[in-house]
Formats: sequence, structure tokens, C-alpha cells
Amino acid sequence: MYIGKRYYGAESTYHVFGAKEAAEIHTASCRVLQEQGMLVKHAEARELLKAAGAFVDGEKVFIDASLVERSLKQLPSRVTIFDREGMPAMFLEGRNVYYGSGSDTVNLLDYGSRGRKAWTKADVGNAVKICDALPNIDFVMSMGIISDVPFKVNTREQYSQMIFNSTKPHVVVADKTEDLEDIFKMYIAVRGSEEALRIKPFAVVYNEPTSPLLHSFEAIDKLMLCARYGMPTNYAAGGMAGATTPISPAGTIVLNNAECLMGIVIHQLTNPGSPFIYGFGNSPMDMRTLQCCYALPGAIQIQSGMCEMARYYNLPCWGEAGNGCSKICDEQAVEEAAQFIQMAAMQGCNLTHDIGYLDFGLSYSLELLVISDDIIARTKEVMAGVEINEATLSVDEIKQAGYNGNYLRAASTRKAAKEGWRSDLGDYMTYDNWSAAGSKSMGERAHEKVVKLIKEYAPKELDMDVQKKISEIVRQAY
Repeated sequence: MYIGKRYYGAESTYHVFGAKEAAEIHTASCRVLQEQGMLVKHAEARELLKAAGAFVDGEKVFIDASLVERSLKQLPSRVTIFDREGMPAMFLEGRNVYYGSGSDTVNLLDYGSRGRKAWTKADVGNAVKICDALPNIDFVMSMGIISDVPFKVNTREQYSQMIFNSTKPHVVVADKTEDLEDIFKMYIAVRGSEEALRIKPFAVVYNEPTSPLLHSFEAIDKLMLCARYGMPTNYAAGGMAGATTPISPAGTIVLNNAECLMGIVIHQLTNPGSPFIYGFGNSPMDMRTLQCCYALPGAIQIQSGMCEMARYYNLPCWGEAGNGCSKICDEQAVEEAAQFIQMAAMQGCNLTHDIGYLDFGLSYSLELLVISDDIIARTKEVMAGVEINEATLSVDEIKQAGYNGNYLRAASTRKAAKEGWRSDLGDYMTYDNWSAAGSKSMGERAHEKVVKLIKEYAPKELDMDVQKKISEIVRQAY
């Protein structure tokens, strides 16, 4: 479902398995948790688990299905994320789908030279401005690791740029709890108080275990901090099928699901009822190159299975799309991005990130971001379904046009001319008119749009006192 659009989901969805198979995967994941157990590198978390009935042997933790199911029952099935202004922006539930950028790539792709460059602070600010301007990008991530500031303050500088240059919700990544504490302070500065942030969160925190079967101190510490603050978070295992998870999609889903369930148990033991986004991202290993490859058919199948598990648990889900393996924004990049964007809509993947990722997640293309915005617009229009009512059935118009008539003057045609869907980047001119306009490809038009937005788009300014508070939080971290 898309807000403001009618969506007829039953006929337009994609399933890799049903409820019966989801129950089998849940049982298999619980067997892994009980029989194999996992390494938990966080003493406080182990104490919570032990007090709740888990068997703890050093750093190994074994939990049974009853503890998992108690924790699942405490989770809210719906999570609302607000924008910077305090307005509800994303309703993470059901089959609502929202798209956003990725985070922390090393390189920014240069469209003209096809080369790569390190991100600067100004680059991240400009990229966030573009996300803010694009109507179909629903949330913002940092996109790049800033190279012209000390690494210890990179995340703080990233999120200050995100807050300053966009009113849209965020998904944030932090290396350590100390970084995340400062990010929360920035959000509290915007909201006015910790309680106000809890009531109207405008970020989801990205966390992840280490496949296979390892939960690092840093990951668990951030997970528990999110629970204490009541900030929505995920715990998204980032495996590679054939390397760190089984090669079969079903085996990967079992392992990643088990890791996610361990995170849920710890999260809920820390603060019952705190919001949680279920999901994981797994890219299969290409057997020719041994490279972790985004957007392969196997990755889409695994994500579809993950979405089925989210619905089995009645939880919002997290995934990816709009990314790929190509080194530049070319035909392969658009092919991979388009299929995954469309499949995420059919999967009902609530929070879909990584729009604009290329080069296995090492590089970012602002041109692919802009093209993907156009693809998302097309996808939303298709997924909206066909509205059936007295007006759309058009019997009166058919009678009025009569034999061998036309509908050029029909009221519905005139309305569509003003309000109907259209592409910002697509070309629908004749060959001669297209040639006269410069014979530009979509990639060239996308690059022109990137340059224009960087030059001309002005995001809504944040209150100056809040800007000063955020800047001071960053300054103190140096």
C-alpha cells in the first residue's frame, strides 16, 4: 500500500513461500538458537539472558523457543517515523513501502570521467539536498564516509549534514555507542526533549550482528541503547550466501533469522515494547569472482523470504533496492536497480534502503539516485492498481464520443493532461525533436538534474538556535 494510492495487493504480490513454510523456518531458527547457540560478546546482555532463562556457557548463549516467542509478543507491529518538523512521514506496517538512500560508501562516482573520488563534507551535504528535493525518496542515509574530517567525528558530521539539509526522516549508522549518544543528542536538540523524541522519532538506527552466529560488543551495546531510548532500530544480519551463510536461500534465511531473533530477545529484555524493525540484507557470492554481489536474483529471493518472515511475526520489515554491481551508472546499473525497486514494492518491503549504491556498495552514484527516483514513481503508479467507479468506467464518455469519435475533449482527458503521471527524466518526443534538443541520453539528463539541484535547490532551514546546538555537539567530539 502507498499512502494516497489505492493498492490491490493480493493479485500484485510476489511470494517465495507461504505461512506453512515460514513456520518451518521459525522452528529451524529456534533449533539453531537452542542447539547451536551463539556467541554474545556483551556481559550485561548475557546476564539479562541468563536471568530470563537462557543457558550461558562463557560467551556462548543458548535460548529456547519460549523466550523467543515471549519477546516477539512484546514488539509493536506498527512503527511510525516522523520528519524533522514533527509530522508523520512513514507508517511502517502492512505492505507500505518507502525508499531511501544508503550509507557510508567510500567513493562518489564522477559522471563525466567515470572515475571515483573520496567524499567530502560538502559532497554529503549536496547529496542530502538532492534526496530532500526528490519526491519519491522517502528517507535519507549519509551515502558517503566523509574524508576531509577526522574519522572519529565522521558520523557526527554526517548526521549534522543530514539534519541541516533535509526535513525527511533518517536511518543512521554509528560505529560505537558514544557516537550514537551524540547523534541522539542532536535529535533531542531538534525535538526539544528526550521524551518528545521518544514520542516522535525521526530516525531508525541500523545495527547488525556478524554472521555466522556472532554478536559483537559494539552491536549489542548500540542495540541496548536504542531500546533504552525507545528509538526504533533494526538488527540486520549482513551475510553473504555461500561464504558466511549457507548457499541455499532457505538456509540463509534460517541463519539470518536466528541472528535477528537473538537481537530481538536482547532488545526486549532491555526495554519491553521498544520499537523494532525486522530484517536482514544478504547478497549471494558470485562463484566466478567470489564477490558479494548486490541485486542478483538470489538476493531478491532471500529478501522476499525475509519479508514473508516479517509478516509471519507481524513486524515492520527492512530491506534494500535500487543498487547493483556495475561500476558506473550504465545500462547494467539501471537494469539491476529497476528490477529490485519493483520487486521491493511487490514484496511489501516497508523500509527499503541503498538507492544509488553501485560497485558492491563501495561507490555511490547521484545520477542513479535521480534515475531511481523516476523508477520509484513509475513503480508506485503501477502498484496503485486500477480504480473502478462510475466515472472511470466512462460509459457516458463512450456514448458521447460515439462511432468513430475521439476523447481529446473529454473532461477526464483534460484532467489527465494536468494531473496524470509523467516522468521527469523520460523522453517522449519524436526523433527529430529529441535530436534538436541535443540527442541526450537518460544518463545525461540525470546528470544535468544532479547539477541543477546542487546549484539551485535550497532545503528548509533549521532554527538557528538548534543549528548552534548541533554544531556544538560536533565540535566537542573533535
